[in-house]
Amino acid sequence: MMLLDQLPILLVILSMLATLLVLGAGWYNRSVCYGIVLLTIIFQFVVSVLLLTRVMNEGTVRYYVGGWLPPLGIELVIDSFSGFILVTIMFLALASVIYLKKSIEKEVPYEKTVSFYVLLQLLIIGLIGMTITGDIFNLYVFLEISSIAAYALIATSRRSYSYVAAFNYLVLGSIAAGFILLGIGNLYVTTGTLNMAELAVLLPASYELSTVHAAFLFMIIGFSIKAAFFPLHLWLPDAYTEAPSAVTVLISTVMAKVSIYALFRMLFSVFTPSYIIESFPITDFILIVSTIAIIAGAVLAIAQTDLKRLLAYSSVSQVGYIMFALGVANLIALEGGLLHILGHAVMKGCLFMVAGAIIYQAGTSRLSDMKGIATRMPISCAAFALAGASMIGIPPTIGFMSKYYLVLGALDAGLWLYAAILLAGSLLAVVYIWRFIEIAYFAGGDHGDHAPQPAFLGREVPVSMLAPMVSLALLCLFLGICIEPVMGIVGPAAALLLGGA
Repeated sequence: MMLLDQLPILLVILSMLATLLVLGAGWYNRSVCYGIVLLTIIFQFVVSVLLLTRVMNEGTVRYYVGGWLPPLGIELVIDSFSGFILVTIMFLALASVIYLKKSIEKEVPYEKTVSFYVLLQLLIIGLIGMTITGDIFNLYVFLEISSIAAYALIATSRRSYSYVAAFNYLVLGSIAAGFILLGIGNLYVTTGTLNMAELAVLLPASYELSTVHAAFLFMIIGFSIKAAFFPLHLWLPDAYTEAPSAVTVLISTVMAKVSIYALFRMLFSVFTPSYIIESFPITDFILIVSTIAIIAGAVLAIAQTDLKRLLAYSSVSQVGYIMFALGVANLIALEGGLLHILGHAVMKGCLFMVAGAIIYQAGTSRLSDMKGIATRMPISCAAFALAGASMIGIPPTIGFMSKYYLVLGALDAGLWLYAAILLAGSLLAVVYIWRFIEIAYFAGGDHGDHAPQPAFLGREVPVSMLAPMVSLALLCLFLGICIEPVMGIVGPAAALLLGGA
């Protein structure tokens, strides 16, 4: 019982210890780094499931670090929303770590192996901390830990342009961090507390103050940059394209989702729905921008000639779907938005894993070099097709279910035109997903045209890369079919957001 009570802090401490262990043991024997990281992530995933189970049975779990109560002490909070996100990110982190062992051998220089795993652990520490903290300044600290680790991880790639991509991300990420810190400062000046629950209680009395409005704007701009919400997504295409494939999987599925979680947490749990709908009505503006993001991201994806860049712009479009839920701000739409956080993490993780598998075998991510690749990598291409179907929203996949709830939410709010734009976004997704399918299955290859093809070292990638890829593809289908248990978690989380802290 005592150990169960300590689970929230164990999530963070274990990562810290693992980081030190990787750093120390890795200098003597690099081969032990992967085992330490894998065991740590497995343990953290199990702990996250235990915590979510406890939350669903007993209610919100609160942990006071050192026994100090807020505002003096640091509070860790796991409720249905943070518990759902925690399990999602730890599952995707586990799948990514299983996938990356072989992948980084080709994409990351051998001498950077130890530092790669140390940075990976720091990234996980930051993301877990952001998800479970109940204090906005600690949220900022953990955000910066994860961001700095991500900048460095992108730069570990063998690609020559990776340093530029990491630098661009660092510049924009630092600007975002500055906005967020200014917002936190304004809130502290106004209320004298940094605890989220206390802020939610104290802020309504100051809703008319300009410092509160300024804090709100600073934070929504900062977190929108971090979440790559159009048109503040400029760091994303280069970062996703130039990073090692395993890092792309991590930041596109885990890191991007935690940034969106932080934005939702601040808007709904700290500022509360009454502020964003009545005192500082911004939902209509978010609704307009999110629909532009859905269309613009999809059109830009269609225009790409590189598979990773195509998927990167697709993420810009899919983030638009999640933000659409924030714009509608009713229960059904929020359920769809949270479901899309899970669905997009699973399907985009699979798609980027396939892109990484092709790079592993062919050394290229150019679409023109992938003609007939399905004959040589049939399982990988089938996984892409299944995850792509989910991205489009074909029933009964998880992508269909999340978009179904989003459309229902829009119709329930009387937003018929916006519901039609959601469907248009899915039609555009058909175009960019079909580009790869057509090239891989129908564009010739071994016995087709005479276009030069890259040298393949074999057929499919190793099992350690193939297994998580196929698992995520099947999960796109399984989650869509078995939607009721998922909604049993997503429903209370969405209701919690609308009910405030």
